[in-house]
Amino acid sequence: MKKSNVALIVLAVVAVFFVIGTIGILGWAKVTYNGMIGVQEEASTALANVQSAYQRRADLIPNLVEVVKGYATHEKETLEGVVNARSKATSITLNAENIKEYQQAQGELSNALGRLIAIGEAYPDLKANENFRELQVQLEGTENRINVERNNFNKAVQAYNIKVRSFPNNLLAGFFGFETMDKFEAAAGSENAPKVEF
Repeated sequence: MKKSNVALIVLAVVAVFFVIGTIGILGWAKVTYNGMIGVQEEASTALANVQSAYQRRADLIPNLVEVVKGYATHEKETLEGVVNARSKATSITLNAENIKEYQQAQGELSNALGRLIAIGEAYPDLKANENFRELQVQLEGTENRINVERNNFNKAVQAYNIKVRSFPNNLLAGFFGFETMDKFEAAAGSENAPKVEF
């Protein structure tokens, strides 16, 4: 065999390996990118579910306030506090960038609701009211749903963050702008029981 034929064969073999390597790298990049998109979408869907659960709570509040109004008219400050906290909490649209602000507003609403529910304890007629009891049960169920949805969101964020931070995925994640997401955390001071005064 001539040297030129050997050189052509070597060049052809190198070209084949280059093509196979390029196809392998592109295949890996496609699978990795699509995997990151998938876990990102799961996390954003979980975040939307959290927002939906909070919205359900916000929708229950006006009915609860109206029922309490009829029994505890002199508790005007507490009722206004709930209405104002609800207004603030519903004015913030939840997204991946403002979780802490949203959570703070929801925490203020939770505290206001706690004071409102405590009013029911002070008024036996209100406590016995069927509408009040039903709204309390719905609100309690909604609080449980919120907790479940926040936990689901945190699990989805954990999977996403692991995916985008793991090597070699982090190389593509940085190139395509996939950034880690924040989780829901306990609000500051939530370890202390709310103070209820009459």
